Amino acid sequence: MPDLPFDFRDITRISMSACGTAYYAGLVAKYWFERFARLPVEIDVASEFRYREAPFSPGGLAVFVSQSGETADTLAAMRHLQAAGHKALAVVNVPESTVAREADALLCTLACPEIGVASTKAFTTQLATLACLAVGTARARGRLTPERESELTRALDELPSRITQVLEKDEEIRSIAHELTGARDVLYVGRGTSFAVALEGALKLKEISYIHAEAYAAGELKHGPIALIDESVPVIVVAPRDHLFEKTASNLQEIVARGGRVVLLSDAQGVAELGGYVWKSVILPTVDAFVAPILYAVPVQLLAYHTAVLKGTDVDQPRNLAKSVTVE
Repeated sequence: MPDLPFDFRDITRISMSACGTAYYAGLVAKYWFERFARLPVEIDVASEFRYREAPFSPGGLAVFVSQSGETADTLAAMRHLQAAGHKALAVVNVPESTVAREADALLCTLACPEIGVASTKAFTTQLATLACLAVGTARARGRLTPERESELTRALDELPSRITQVLEKDEEIRSIAHELTGARDVLYVGRGTSFAVALEGALKLKEISYIHAEAYAAGELKHGPIALIDESVPVIVVAPRDHLFEKTASNLQEIVARGGRVVLLSDAQGVAELGGYVWKSVILPTVDAFVAPILYAVPVQLLAYHTAVLKGTDVDQPRNLAKSVTVE
């Protein structure tokens, strides 16, 4: 981790702000910082943050995530927190951007230019950068054993080869996408960091294929959303075999019992356990739960991409959208 103008041992909490896909990256990072560094994190949609008039206490760090570094709401949230005395750390892809220049410290995601409006590689590099930051923070705060730090680092090192294995599933994912083109609604569910991946999958599907899609925390299904499920509604279940897998499996069975057509994303063991219940499944590489959200982001993005291409929509320039939202 590069030298930063603050000591993580002195930080009492982190406030994160971002918009769209970058906000989902922050949701994943919240789990990482709290689990590994034992550092409480608040995260807000940047467009809402200033208006809830949150009280600030000393010792906080503000983290802002943005692909372009020009998002008006994120920039305004950063200035608001800086005015309150917080140090600002930017996680940005464009080092010459306004957010990058005005922040107290910068972590550049190095995604290279992303031409398409819908953020894809920017999301995975934001996650990778935040993962490294979370590990570095946990180490600085004395919260990781050397053995666990080595395991987490090795999982990150192995990730590119695992993602290559996912990309080899492209034709399989395309065949599932073909089945989605006629859907009016698609639901995505997951638990823990997989909920954030479900949110990302739903956003990608609706913004480039124009199919209505929503994501829910799997445990919330019985609090209303399960009423939407019938045989016409595909449900994408993001379920790496982590400590929450059994709970997700129970939610999956509830969906199937109500006629939902489930597409299961899991590893070989997960598919072996649940494959008999589902409509379609994709076997993904087995990885440490720490990096699972980075890996599982790839198939949900591919699923949206192929669905859009098969529908004939403009994947790079979706209607009504702009690459950088520079006004409130």
